[in-house]
Amino acid sequence: MARPRKPLLSRDRIVATAGALVDAEGLDAVSTRRLAAELGVSGPSLYNHFRNKDEILDAVADAVSAQVDLSMFDESDSRDWRAALHDWAVSYRAALTEHPHIVPVLAQGPGRRPAGLRVADAVFGAMVRAGWPPAQATYIGALMRYFITGSALGSFARGFVDDETAYDPADYPHLGRAHLLAEHRQQVDEGAFETGLRALIDGLGMQYTPPGAAGTDRPAPKRS
Repeated sequence: MARPRKPLLSRDRIVATAGALVDAEGLDAVSTRRLAAELGVSGPSLYNHFRNKDEILDAVADAVSAQVDLSMFDESDSRDWRAALHDWAVSYRAALTEHPHIVPVLAQGPGRRPAGLRVADAVFGAMVRAGWPPAQATYIGALMRYFITGSALGSFARGFVDDETAYDPADYPHLGRAHLLAEHRQQVDEGAFETGLRALIDGLGMQYTPPGAAGTDRPAPKRS
């Protein structure tokens, strides 16, 4: 009988395996030696597809960016810029919360990653079409990335232990129910994200002047 053939090594297999390792054990779990063992191949064979570990992690990060819905930024979509930003931010955060260990890589920016660049291009293009000056559209894209990646880096609710005795009212008179936060982690964290997101978009709306409206000239931002 012919011996069973080993599965062909491909970029997709490497990225999928590395992504599973990152999800399960964190960024430090990924090494070329560990990946080769998981894939059942020799270490040097990985270098036919990636030059180093950083390139592999970049590809894992880009695979997560590719999960983000960008349909709301299509020119044919009827949502205005406020609704589009909101719905995109919700989709982006959902992707990051599914893969929290890769967030530090994504937080560094898109670099040369194709899916990450498509995200940046879609947001910037939609804001410019809505009438935001290019500089302001850039600031909005940066602001949204700070807010979304920051919200996915950790859990506010998990930062409090579920031990009531840790919050002595003599020392912390306003934290009498803090020990319950971890039990309601999803509700607290999602509620905080939604509250902040709506406040952020409402604040942008106060600065927005629709195209063609009287007094559309905006002063240039002051430089420090």
